[in-house]
Amino acid sequence: MRPSVLDPIFAPVTTLDGVGPKLATLLQTLLAGQTHTVRVRDLLFHAPSGLIDRRRRGEVATAPEGVISTLTLRIDRHLAPGRASSQPYRVFAADETGEIALTYFRAQPQWMEKLLPVGETMLVSGRVEWFNGRPAMVHPDFVAPIAEAETLALVEPVYPLTAGLSAKVLRKAIGQALAKAPALPEWIEPSVVKKRSFPGLNEALAGLHDPRDEADLAPLSAPRSRLAYDELLAGQLALALSRQRMKAARGRAFAATGAISRTLRAALPFALTPGQEKALAEIAADMAKDDRMLRLLQGDVGAGKTVVALLSMAIAAENGAQSVLLAPTEILARQHHAGLSKYCEAAGVALVLLTGRDTGRTRATKLAMLADGRAQIVVGTHAVFQEGVEYDDLGLVVVDEQHRFGVQQRLSLTRKGRSPDLLVMTATPIPRTLVLAAFGDMDVSRLEGKPAGRKPITTVALPLERLSDVVARAEKAMAAGDRLYWVCPLVEESEKSDLMAAEERFRQLSERFGDRVGLVHGRMSGEEKDAAMADFKAGRTQLVVATTVIEVGVDVPDASIIVIEHAERFGLSQLHQLRGRVGRGSKPSSCVLLYRAPLGEVATARLQIMRETEDGFRIAEEDLRLRGEGDLLGTKQSGIPAFRLASLEHHADLMEIARDDARLILATDPDMVSPRGEALRVLLYLFGKDEAVRLLRSG
Repeated sequence: MRPSVLDPIFAPVTTLDGVGPKLATLLQTLLAGQTHTVRVRDLLFHAPSGLIDRRRRGEVATAPEGVISTLTLRIDRHLAPGRASSQPYRVFAADETGEIALTYFRAQPQWMEKLLPVGETMLVSGRVEWFNGRPAMVHPDFVAPIAEAETLALVEPVYPLTAGLSAKVLRKAIGQALAKAPALPEWIEPSVVKKRSFPGLNEALAGLHDPRDEADLAPLSAPRSRLAYDELLAGQLALALSRQRMKAARGRAFAATGAISRTLRAALPFALTPGQEKALAEIAADMAKDDRMLRLLQGDVGAGKTVVALLSMAIAAENGAQSVLLAPTEILARQHHAGLSKYCEAAGVALVLLTGRDTGRTRATKLAMLADGRAQIVVGTHAVFQEGVEYDDLGLVVVDEQHRFGVQQRLSLTRKGRSPDLLVMTATPIPRTLVLAAFGDMDVSRLEGKPAGRKPITTVALPLERLSDVVARAEKAMAAGDRLYWVCPLVEESEKSDLMAAEERFRQLSERFGDRVGLVHGRMSGEEKDAAMADFKAGRTQLVVATTVIEVGVDVPDASIIVIEHAERFGLSQLHQLRGRVGRGSKPSSCVLLYRAPLGEVATARLQIMRETEDGFRIAEEDLRLRGEGDLLGTKQSGIPAFRLASLEHHADLMEIARDDARLILATDPDMVSPRGEALRVLLYLFGKDEAVRLLRSG
């Protein structure tokens, strides 16, 4: 049960004065999306993005472009548009230095005459724009007679809004929310409060919504840092509870005998790199313990994670246990199966592929092999954990591309066996702070270096005007037997976008190269995608036009060139993932980044870094610096939690403290029954970590 002390701020927003169903719908869109009911708490956590400072008074003639200015104006005349006209309503006002037009769209004349009476001297605040040497202010955000203006706040926070919601209405609702904030027990360790000079929670909330200058809005201001720490501590505590829960179920000790792995190693056409040996040793040490393994294996594109996973699964097989390798897409599951089967055959290990496409007798046969233990390794998509899929003795679960699976999925994945070990892998190098944010419950192995024989990739950036040169170069490469990826950001031409779509580019390249061109995009069925990739892999097509569905894991060693259109629209980590599709064979490889000029500062920096380095970990850190954590791993499916108040870019040091504190709390008070433990339960509920509290209760 949620502590009753939180009831006032967990009430729906409709309990606030003036918030009816219509306004509640707007607040739902702005603050909660479709994820949960919008509550008073959501208003408290909606941080301002800027402020209006009316202490800076200006004059019309010297008002700077695009900056909020506060002007003292005499209202001269109104110019209302005709009834059928789409023109805006204009009010002309002036001071000693010149005239300015105050512009309103869809305004009612009676309302305007009342708001800005002719002859009155008013204080008007808003963003000044200059058109053909004349100043205008569109929809001033503040208008009041001089006498009245002196009594109003001169500094006001500016909040992110949504269409139909006015700043004034939102500020009023936030004011009411602050009045409802209850006094809560302090959950932060006293030494941290003292060292960081953190204010109390309610003082921090009040400070967040009442900035006096720009410094108060900074992520490192005292109120924001305090609230960021609360949010990070709640997240780390939830992860630590998840870890405690998973570790509580006794695992099994799997001793590496070498009986199977020796044969597998002999079947490999290469020796393991020092990085692979180190990661494998860490995994083997975990598997040899009675505690369950919870390990994240981070490896750069092409670092050889799959081989490490195979040898880990061999350890389970040597102990008579089964393993599952879970891939995020069917293309990847089939590719893993194809890549591993030759080694498994050589070592006499029974490998089965199970996807949602299996039906009838084929499916029944495979399920029987899982249930009676004949299948030692199962590769598949989420189908491997559906109801009706039973294992004889599941000992190890390996998840590929971990960032598609969050903490809850991690818990559900391991319910099929008798507390199986869990190894999760990602080819998306993740900065340390993000690893802590999403995987604070796991131990981490970092796979450094690339397998022997991998060639460096030459990366060039070219403007789209040189497209014809790139096509001519592609023609030469195809004549020499090379294969190429051509990546476009969209599937079909859209009215809203000037991006060249995959289907349109496919049509143009097909006109020149005929049936040597294939197409793969996310709207195709699984069978169509598989067929297109099989044609490309077998050489029936030499150039495949694709959207980012080829970003993760697709392996065609003969592909040596990748062209990425509108490279400026992609994040660094995504560009790095795409580039990793080439450089897998013996030929020298290249990556061509086509961009539309002129480039912004961030896009220029991104393309420069891509030309400078192939080190995915450096690229990930740069990506975090350039665009913040919000979209670092792409979409909402990423296991990375979305923060409202914390910024991993600015609060990385707080994340470290929160992680250490969360682990210490559970080591000293595992059931959280001490006074501080009780306070921390309140914190978990406050930040919506109810699931973590349920883990506590279920022991």
